[in-house]
Amino acid sequence: MVDIEQSVDIDYDYSLDRDTTTLSRHVLQQLQSFSPDAQDLSALMSRIALAGKMIARRLTRAGLVEDALGFTGRQNVQGEDVKRMDVFANQVFISVFKQSGLVCRLASEEMEEPYYIPENCPLGRYTLLYDPIDGSSNVDINLNVGSIFAIRRQEGEDLDRKATDLFQDGHKQIAAGYILYGPSTVLVYSIGNGVHAFTLDPSLGEFILAAENIQIPTHGPVYSVNEGNFWQWNDSIRDYLRYMHRHEGYASRYSGALVGDFHRILFQGGVFLYPGTTKKPDGKLRLLYETAPLAYLAEQAGGSASDGTTPMMDIVPKELHQRVPLFIGSRENVELVESFIKEQKRSEFEASHD
Repeated sequence: MVDIEQSVDIDYDYSLDRDTTTLSRHVLQQLQSFSPDAQDLSALMSRIALAGKMIARRLTRAGLVEDALGFTGRQNVQGEDVKRMDVFANQVFISVFKQSGLVCRLASEEMEEPYYIPENCPLGRYTLLYDPIDGSSNVDINLNVGSIFAIRRQEGEDLDRKATDLFQDGHKQIAAGYILYGPSTVLVYSIGNGVHAFTLDPSLGEFILAAENIQIPTHGPVYSVNEGNFWQWNDSIRDYLRYMHRHEGYASRYSGALVGDFHRILFQGGVFLYPGTTKKPDGKLRLLYETAPLAYLAEQAGGSASDGTTPMMDIVPKELHQRVPLFIGSRENVELVESFIKEQKRSEFEASHD
């Protein structure tokens, strides 16, 4: 017979341990090491968490702070209108990592070229790639937004500052994740040992472990896509959507923020789609700091990600701000989308050889 007091003590000890599993501690536990590399990764994740806390604080007060909302009046390198929160979040990451001594350069969609931190470069052998605010169009109406990040080990001296070593496939990422700013602030990350989620406890000022070894369901009911682009897609994607409309058991959910939509699918299953259009055949999402980091997470969680024909993690970028179509989520759901794309290509091939 189990002693009741002993059982209570066990439950209490487990709860207490869970409440003290911070992000930096968890990284070291994952690596099972206190080596310099392990401590570097732990410190890098702690810096990302600090950036997330600062951005979350700004977002919670955005309606009360002067010049926090709205547009800056300029465009970024991709020709997109820049919001004030984009600029703020981008500067937060720069400021946080200037003090790290670990990161030599940063690259984001808000900067045409990588940002170098000369004082870090003699020792800092890492590059941070990030989207400072994903879904920034949601900021002014108080809906979910997020930050996406990936860490790569710098290779070579990079004396010409062309960052050519970044033009390698997603398998070169040594860590990736995102921060979701919503009813609570959640940080999800992987360093190649599964996917783990942390929730920011404002009273402690710490990200506390909330879920370990998250697995995307093999199949899910959600498809997430901007159906306003329906007539801009090719026939294969339109046929897939018609299939969704005809079959029961599927629900459309689309927030306009990639991080929020992917977070839902990570826990509940389904597929997120951002196909190319007639105007933008390569899609809108950037490979290095949006799709490759999330593909890293998806594969670590047992899911799948591709551009419709090639696994996302296998795509080698040709330029820093390269865009790619994205299909990501539950393995069976992604395979179903890919089957429609393959069928169209097969039909086109046969028609061209008749």
